[in-house]
Formats: sequence, structure tokens, C-alpha cells
Amino acid sequence: MSLTFFQRGAAAFAVVGGLTLCAAGGARAFDLPKGVTQGPSVEGITEYRLPNGLKVLLFPDASRPTVTVNVTYLVGSRHENYGETGMAHLLEHMMFKGSPKHPDIARQFQDRGMQFNGTTSLDRTNYYEVFQASSDNLNWALGMEADRMTHSYIAKKDLDAEMTVVRNEYESGENSPGAVLSKRMQSVAYDWHAYGRSTIGNKSDIENVGIANLQNFYRTYYQPDNAVLLVAGKFDPARTLLSINRLFGAIPKPKRTLPPFWTVEPTQDGERSFTVRRQGDVQIVELGYKVPSGLHEDSDVLSFASSILGDAPTGRLHKLLVETGKASQVFAYGQTGYAPGLQYFGAIVKKDAPLEPVRAALTQAVEEFAKHPPTPEEMERTKRSYLNEFERSLNDPQQVGVALSEVIALGDWRLFFVGRDRVSQITAEQVAAVSSRYFKRDNRVTGEFIPDDNPQRAVIPPAPSVQSLLKDFKPQASSLSAEDFDPNQANIMQRTTLTTAGGIKLALLPKKNRGQTVTVDLRQHIGDEQNLFGKGALPGLTSAMLMRGTTKYDRVQLADAFDRLKISGSLTHFQTTREHLPEALKLVAHVLREPAFPAAEFDQLRQQAIVGLESSRSEPNSVAARALNEHFDIYPKGDVRHETTLEEDLADLNSATLEQVKAFHRDFYGTVPAEMAIVGDFDAQAVAPLVEQLFGGWKAPMHVAPVLRKNGDIKPIHAFLNTPDKENGFYTARINVDLSVDDADYPALMLADYIFGGGGLRSRLMDRIRQKDGLSYGGGSNLVAGDLDRAGMFAISAIAAPQNLNKVDTAIREELVRVIKDGFTAAELAGAKSGLMQQRIQNRADDGALAAGWTSYLYRGRTYEWSAEFEKRLMSVTLPQLNAAFRKAIDPAKMSVVMAGDQGKVKSAP
Repeated sequence: MSLTFFQRGAAAFAVVGGLTLCAAGGARAFDLPKGVTQGPSVEGITEYRLPNGLKVLLFPDASRPTVTVNVTYLVGSRHENYGETGMAHLLEHMMFKGSPKHPDIARQFQDRGMQFNGTTSLDRTNYYEVFQASSDNLNWALGMEADRMTHSYIAKKDLDAEMTVVRNEYESGENSPGAVLSKRMQSVAYDWHAYGRSTIGNKSDIENVGIANLQNFYRTYYQPDNAVLLVAGKFDPARTLLSINRLFGAIPKPKRTLPPFWTVEPTQDGERSFTVRRQGDVQIVELGYKVPSGLHEDSDVLSFASSILGDAPTGRLHKLLVETGKASQVFAYGQTGYAPGLQYFGAIVKKDAPLEPVRAALTQAVEEFAKHPPTPEEMERTKRSYLNEFERSLNDPQQVGVALSEVIALGDWRLFFVGRDRVSQITAEQVAAVSSRYFKRDNRVTGEFIPDDNPQRAVIPPAPSVQSLLKDFKPQASSLSAEDFDPNQANIMQRTTLTTAGGIKLALLPKKNRGQTVTVDLRQHIGDEQNLFGKGALPGLTSAMLMRGTTKYDRVQLADAFDRLKISGSLTHFQTTREHLPEALKLVAHVLREPAFPAAEFDQLRQQAIVGLESSRSEPNSVAARALNEHFDIYPKGDVRHETTLEEDLADLNSATLEQVKAFHRDFYGTVPAEMAIVGDFDAQAVAPLVEQLFGGWKAPMHVAPVLRKNGDIKPIHAFLNTPDKENGFYTARINVDLSVDDADYPALMLADYIFGGGGLRSRLMDRIRQKDGLSYGGGSNLVAGDLDRAGMFAISAIAAPQNLNKVDTAIREELVRVIKDGFTAAELAGAKSGLMQQRIQNRADDGALAAGWTSYLYRGRTYEWSAEFEKRLMSVTLPQLNAAFRKAIDPAKMSVVMAGDQGKVKSAP
């Protein structure tokens, strides 16, 4: 349990208090009521449990003629949902509005001269009354608490009245610079956990929360199994327990299940800072550090650090900042609870004094505290102070309920004594070591309150109603229409004109589109195996420089020109409209043929490329994929097919010059040969002459020929590469396959790939690693076959937490072996045929895919007739052919695997 609740007097969220606890001794012997069980007894406090789940603590002490009744409900602001912030505290107020048997609780408190209150914190809410010891007063207090536990009015009329009171309480806190700064500190420090919300809540939630929400919250949490009743002072334990059992035992045991809470705040990954600017008369600088739950053993030790640094006048910060005149006051306190909390350190500075030196000195003192461990004198003073606080708490029955409420919220009232007994065992070395773990830069949040008589705020107006926006709307008649185009191959062939213009193979498919859109795809071919050798980064740099300026336009003007012509997409694959197509083609031809290659743009591009490469250096996806590609590389350095290393890419970028880029464009760019497809709303008769005019005869000086790849039999590897401090990891695997798109087995292998991992969530791969094992969000397989060569491959990839990557590898291998052994099923084959065919039809219905398909077919000397024939082959694949083809092509023993992830997370995994 945390010691820090003793230090919270200055904190808006905190409760200070203690209980009068008796001298040590066992519970007094008496017969227990039926169904009541006795629990542990510590130093005069004895626990009992009622059948309905209520926990009762009896602490008889006849030394004073008073009794304290305290009920702690294990619900606080961390239990609130979206739109309900502040509701736990608001409900605390509503609990004083009465119940059927006690319609005017406040008046009855007054008539009996009782001291009473309620408090709400992050984890709990408690209600207490202290009164003159008498059977009548005690029975009344117990009866009232039992009645309002489940029968409080929680009425709309009371909410309407009390809301303004709570809102005023909220507003009073907004006047305090310290309270405002601490509230902001919570919200900045936490990303997800409810500890990031102040207990008082958000103003609009306080004003607007519905009575039904409040009633549901009350019915859920205000039940006997979620409460601890404490009676302390001068009373008869046996008679009191009988009364408690009669009054509280009549409440039925709840049938509902309390909602679980599983949010864990992630580790903060860098310092954070914020500023509050409001009218005020002082400046404040405050540091916040994430610290463990009050249940963690480090929490008690951190309390020592808080006191040694923050106490006045003995604390180090007081001596450093107050006694030197840099600050007028310092403070330190912990906001700890059931979940990890915050440790605060701060200083108050005069309005016109320099704040930055105070911030720097405060931060240095806290974060270098571990280098200067507590002195024996500091340790002795802190231990003495804490033990005195415990002793005072154990000698004051009036405060015992509130003091125990804090540890009750942690899970057990006996933690109060555990914390006390730990005090004498804490050492200076422990304080220094624990401080070094948490008081560090990347765990720090720095907040500053700066007085400002004219804060520059932007008040966001409320949104208008949808009805008001639609009030004057008059819909226009739509002029957009399109034809019902059938994307089967026969219709595509019938509608397409195949021709040649200026050395370019053309496919022209006019059709009426909605919005008169038209798509253009241009496929250029550059160089051959020999003349591209040693060109390094030049092809990529040249291509990227084309849109950065021409002989007519600079980069901005060029972007504007593309916008005016409604060109979207890339330079060689774009969409425009019927009206703008001629000018769009002219502009594209101009960009391709007359780039200016501005020097400033080249330097900027190269720097961006270098930064992009450097940023991939530690990314698991990039690291693993590059390593696997390098393993399969069979080409010498300088060959355009060579799989470059990261360092080689960086060297190529750094050595490339602007003159080399200009020369590459001059020597390698042209449109003879090339393929162009235009699909959509356009005049086919007018386009061919325009293409010939713009691109005809543009032939590069360098020879052009396909660069073919070879299929290689590569020895498999299995590697795990370390990418530190990355939450996710990457798995990639590959098997080379001797395969062409014309092979008889290709349709069967395409179907097999779809079933295994290419078909998305319902593939065998995802069924295993996502649906069954829960290891990965995404993964899949991919079959590649050569168009003009036989360099095919079967690849698998998946993402997973680093500690799960080996499990992913095992699962994938098991699934491959299962396919080889048992084969696919007839149902899987039928599903794959249906899925693949629907995908292919959908692709042909997309103008961009249709145009790209045409240029690909024209390059290979084919048409969509080949596509139709292929689909016939696809649909005729039998189950024996499917399984035979997969077993022939895919050998799991030849699979190379590279995984990348944080090896530290792998080693620490259970």
C-alpha cells in the first residue's frame, strides 16, 4: 500500500485522514449471527462478512465517547464511461438527498449533532458520520446507511438542483492555478487510462448527464458486495453486529456482475510538456512522473523520495529553491491508487520572476536525486514522520474510516498495517534505486502555469443542427449518367480498338461513364540488361524529378495545371474527364519530354530519399523484407536486378549527380516502344492522331529489351533480426518456383494460393494465425509467375508481436505440411473458383485496372482473349490437379524465413 495518502492535503483529489485503532488483541468472543462469518483480526479491528457480500469492520474503542460509521464503496471516477465524467462525485452529492425511510438526511444529521461528509477519489467513494456514542444514534446511522445503499431517491428534481452546486464546485477549482495545473497534468500524462480524468469531471458532463445514467451507475456499484462498512469507537460489538446483520443483511445479494476493467496505460515514450495561460498572480512549474500502483512495493519507497525532496522546511527542493529566493514555495505529493499513478513535484514562483531557471533546477534535482542518496538524517526524519502519522491515525477514531478507505480501495484494509510495518525496513539505497527507475526524462510531464491577462483562446462554437443546415437546401437535377457496361472479355474485345500510333501500341475503349471520366495508362520501356548496368539510383531519381518542374512550369505551377485539367493519379496512369483529355495528354507529353530538372528540387528529392531510407533502418517490415530479398539475390552488384543493401542504396543516392540524371533522361526516355490504353468517356477517332502527334517517333538512343530474371535454387535460411523498441514484428518467407503464366499448372497454383493465404480472412493461413491462434492481425500469401521468364515464387508474410513470431512460423509450417499431407478440399476449391472469378470480374469493371490490363497484354502480344481462355482453364481445375500442382511446386523444406522484431520482448515473454 502507498504511504503517500498522508501527503495529499494540498491535492484537490486527495483525502487526508486516519482512524482510531485499538490496542493489539484478538476479537472479542461472542456468537455470530446466522450466516455471518468472521475474518482476520488485526490490532483491535475485526472483519466480518455477511451472506450478501457486505464486508464489516468492527473497531471497538471505549477511550472516547464517540462512534464513527464509515461506508466505503469500491467505485470512483475511474469507473466512469464516456460522457459520464464526474458522475461518481455527483452521485456522492445525490446520496444526501434522502431515501424512503430517511427523506431528510441532512436535517437528521443536524438534529443529532453528527459530523458527516462524503468524499470521492479515483478508486472509491466513502460516507462517514461521527456522533456521540449511544445505541439510538448508532442504530439510526446504521439504518440510514443501509436504506440509502439501495433505496436512495436519485431523482431528476434533485439532480437538477444539485447539478448547479457541483458545477459551482467545479468552477471554484478552476479559479485555483494549482488545481487547474494538476488537472491538466493528469490529462496530458495519460493516453488511455481513466486516471487521466479529474474526479470532478468535465463541465458539460456535469451539466448534461442523464438521470438514467446516474441511476444505472448507482444500481451497479451501490450494492453490499461492493462495500465495506466500518464502525469504530465506543459501542458493543455483539449487539452492533446483530443490528448490522438485521439492517444490511436484508439487502439481497446482487445478481449483476461488476464490469471488469482491463485498460493498462502504455509506457510513456518521451517527455511531454504543456502550458496553461490564465489570469493569475503566481507562476507554477510542476513535474509529473508515472509511478507504480499503490500495491507495488516501490510505491512505499517512492513516498520517501517524495518527502525527502518536497517537505518544507527540511526538504531538498525547499533548500534549493525557496531558501535561495528562486521560488516562494515547493511541493511534492503522490497520486497513487489501484492502478499506476503520478508523483508530482512543483514550485510556486513570483509572477514576474524568471521561471525557466526554476524549471531547470527542479528537473535536475529530481532526476539526479538517485545520484545523491538520502542521508541517514533524512531517512531517520522521514521514518519518524511516517510512524508518527500512523500512530496518530491509530489513535483517532474520527479519522479511521477515511484512512482505511484509501487502502480498502487497494483491495484489503490490512494493507494499512503492511505499509506501517514496511517503514522501518526501507533503506536509502532502495530510495535511490527506485527513484532512478521512475524519475527520468522520458517518463516526465512538465506543466507550467503562466499568468496572462489576455490569454489568446479560440472558443469553439457549438455545431448547428442538421435541420438548420438543410432548411434552404434545394437539390439540383442530376446530369450524371453512365452506361451498363458488361466487363466480360468478349464485350471488351468487341468495344476495343487496337491500333498503332507513332510507334505506340494503342488500346482504345470508349464507354459512357458517370462524370465523363476517362483513364489513361502508359507503359514505357527503358534500357536493357547491359546499358542499365551500374546506373544505381538514377532511374528512380529521374522518374521522381519529372513532376518537379518543366521548361514551362515550376513545381507549383505544374501541380496547378494538373488540378485545372482534373488529372488525378500518376504521370503515366491517370484519370481525367472527356473535356480535358486532349489537354491532359499534351501536358503529360510535355512533362515526359521536357523536364527542367531544377537543382534545388534535386537536392530536396535526394535528401528526402535518404531520410526515407534511414527511417526504414529499424522498421521490422523493411528489415526483414530486405534481408530476405538479399538472400535470394543471384546478380552482381551494378546489375539492375541486384537486390541492393541499405548502405548500397544510400551510397548510390549520395553519389548521383544532377548531370547524370539529365543524361539518363536524354539517353533512356522515349515512347518507341510503348503501350497506351485509354478507357472511358472519350472520342476514339480523335485520340489516335493526337497520340501520334505528341509521342510519335520519340525513340531513346539506348537499346530497349526486356530484362529477364532467372529462377534460382537457393539454400533456405531461418533468421531472426533484432529491431529494438518496436512493439510489432514482421514475418516473411519465400520459396522460389520455376513457373510461367503459360504453364499448365499455373491456374491450379493460383487457386491453391487463394485457398492457402491469398483469399484474405477466410484463407487457411488467417484461419490459423488469426481466427484460431490469435497471433496476427494480418497476413497472407502471394504467388508470382513469370510473364516472359520463369522466375516465379511463393511468398508468405504476417505481422505479429515479437514474442509471437516463432509461434507464427510454427503455425505456418504446420499448415503447409497439412496441405502437402491431406490436400485441399472440394469445398475449398469451389470457394476459390467463385472468389477468384468474382475478383477478376470486379477488376475488369474498374477502368484503371482494365487500362493497365490492356497495356500488360499488349506488351506480351496478347489480348483479353487470353484472359478468357485462362479463366476457362481456371474453372476446369480438378481437385486432384489442385493438390498435385501444390505438392509439386511447394516444398516447405526449401522455405526461407526471416523474422524481425524486438528480441528483448522475445526473451522476456512467458
